[in-house]
Formats: sequence, C-alpha cells, structure tokens
Amino acid sequence: MNAALRKLEHEHNRLAKRLRHQVGRAIADFGMIEEGDRVMVCLSGGKDSYTMLDILLQLQKKAPVNFSITAVNLDQKQPGFPEHVLPQYLESIGVEYKILEQDTYSVVKRVVPEGKTMCSLCSRLRRGALYTYAEEQGFSKIALGHHRDDLVATFFLNLFFHAKISSMPPKLLSDDGKHVVIRPLTYVKEDDIATYAEQRAFPIIPCTLCGSQENLQRKQVKRMIDQWDRETPGRIDTIARALGDVRPSQLADPKLFDFLALGRHSAAPLPDVHGWLGSGAEVEADGRPAPIALQLA
Repeated sequence: MNAALRKLEHEHNRLAKRLRHQVGRAIADFGMIEEGDRVMVCLSGGKDSYTMLDILLQLQKKAPVNFSITAVNLDQKQPGFPEHVLPQYLESIGVEYKILEQDTYSVVKRVVPEGKTMCSLCSRLRRGALYTYAEEQGFSKIALGHHRDDLVATFFLNLFFHAKISSMPPKLLSDDGKHVVIRPLTYVKEDDIATYAEQRAFPIIPCTLCGSQENLQRKQVKRMIDQWDRETPGRIDTIARALGDVRPSQLADPKLFDFLALGRHSAAPLPDVHGWLGSGAEVEADGRPAPIALQLA
C-alpha cells in the first residue's frame, strides 16, 4: 500500500473513531440505551440514518449492555422510489429489517396546496406509522437520525418563526407516553456525516417530496448557519453546547423561574397588571398588556 492510500485509510479510520466516540458519549450522557433494549432504527435512505445505523452496529459489538437493532423503513410510495435499494443493502450487512408500506405521498399531495410546505404533514403521517409499528412490535426505543446541525437549526426555526426557545431533545417521551425516542447523532456534525457516508458508499435515496422544495424555512435557516460557519468557524459548536447549558433565571419565562418570589420582603399580595395600568387597561387573554399602538407624527 502506497503512502497516499495509507493516509486515506488513516483519515477514514480517524473519522469513524470520532463518530463512534460522539455517538457513544451521547448514549451515555442521556441514557439512550440500556440492558435488553430493542432499538428500532428508522432508516430513510438518507446519509444521516445510514450513518446512525452503521455506527450503532459498530458500538453494539463492544457495548457494555446487550441490545438488539432492527432497521425499519417506511415506503411512502413516492413515484420513482427504488424499492430494491434498502432491502439489498440491509441483507448485505446482515441486519434485521422491516419495510413498511403506506401511501402517505398521495395524502400529502392531495391535502397540501401546491407550493405550500409539505414537511409538517408528511412528518406527522410518517411518525404515526412508525410509532404504530413500534408499539405493535414492542420496541423499547425509537432511534432517529437527527444530528447536531438539525438541533441548532430547529432552535432557530422555533426562535424566528414560532417565538419560543426550544429544539429537538436528544431523548424524549412521546406525547402519548408510549415511546422513548432517541437521537444518537446529537453530537455529530452534518459535514462529518456527509464525508462518512461518501467514504462508506451508502446507497443514498434522495427525497423527491420535501427535498425538492427550495423555499422551506429550514433551508433558509440552514443557509444562515452555513454562512456563519464559514465566516466564524466554531460558532455552531458553541451554539450546540449552549443548548445543553440553559439558565432559566437568565431568561424571562415565569413558568421556569419564580420571579414573583425573587427579592420579596412582604407577604402582601402583589398588584396585577390591572392595578399597575388601571382598570381600563386592555390586556391579552393570558393577562399580558395588549400591544400599544404608536402614532407617528
């Protein structure tokens, strides 16, 4: 083996080692996998879920606990979807798998007006089908392929478009309390995933539904984040770390911090907004003062 090939192999091994370390650390930090877990790895055919499955299979061989892995794909019946690709790949690596079939594509195309964002409905339908199968089969964990950049982008999407500070948690309990969802790629950069997927030559299947929409809010945010990373390398790492270091007393949410009790020197009831603004003050339904209309000369 010549020097160039040795160097290339060394780089490949170093990247694989870094990904294993980051995924292993996320699993440990958030208690994602425990003894006896049956993990349903959601495989879309994209670079993220391929990488997640590949790294989990590597970690499984030397894991401190015993757990099983089943790859599950939802065939949404998009036109031109290459149905043979995933079964061939999964059989070639010897992993247990299941292909679900549900025509969510027709539902989304029928319900969502042309030019409108399809992701929300598509995601709900896909999630419903996967959750239903997980419950039927008794899987204890559902693994999704969201990575560090997805968590940061979701934070800014919620900040800019929904006026709330939230993101994708590395581990969550579904709204109905039946499913534990984990995101093993929480600490992994998207660029590293792209490089790893190329090195491993995963048979990528592009999304022809939402992937073809260029004006999505998420794509706008991604362009902003990419520009930040080019101009100030390391900024996205800093933001990602900040998601794990939240200071409720330094924000303004009275549900998270008892501002009313802070510095109180009397047990007397505090006046409400009506007392401060007068009984005729207009307030919103939640008790906050109504916006003040300014008249400019």
